[in-house]
Amino acid sequence: MESKRQQKFARLIQKELAEIFQRDVSHLFQSTYISVSGVSVSPDLGVAKVHLSLLLNPNGRDLLNEIKVHTKTIRHELAKRIKNQVRVIPELIFYLDDTAEYAAKMDKIISELDIPSESKEDPTNPFRAEEDYYLSDEDGEDEEEDADGR
Repeated sequence: MESKRQQKFARLIQKELAEIFQRDVSHLFQSTYISVSGVSVSPDLGVAKVHLSLLLNPNGRDLLNEIKVHTKTIRHELAKRIKNQVRVIPELIFYLDDTAEYAAKMDKIISELDIPSESKEDPTNPFRAEEDYYLSDEDGEDEEEDADGR
C-alpha cells in the first residue's frame, strides 16, 4: 500500500514524464506515441517504476530497449522540471504495459466462445426477466415481494 506521499509523487512523475515523452524527447522515438500508463514509487522515493504503453509501434520490446538506452537523458529532463519540488530525482525503471494487448486477447477469446443462449423461462437463469420477481395479488395488480416473503 502506497502512502499519500508516494501517490502524490508518482502522479507528479507520471504527469511530467508524459509531457517529456510528447515534447522533449519525441525526436528520439519517431512516429511512436508513448503513453505513461502508471508510475509506482518506492517508499524512500528513490526509485520510480514507470509503465509505458507504446502505440503505433509493432516492435514494443525494441522501443522499450531504446527508451532504456535514453534513460539518462529522460531523467535529466525530469530533473529540470521537478528540481524545485523534490530533493532527490528518482531512478527510472521502465516497463512495457501490455494491458491493452491483454484486453484485446481476452476479448478475442471471449468472442470465440460458443455459448448457447438460455431461454427466458429457465428458473436457474439469474438474468431472467424482472417480472418474475413480482407477485400478483387477487386484484390482478403486481406488487413487489417483501423482504419477509409476504
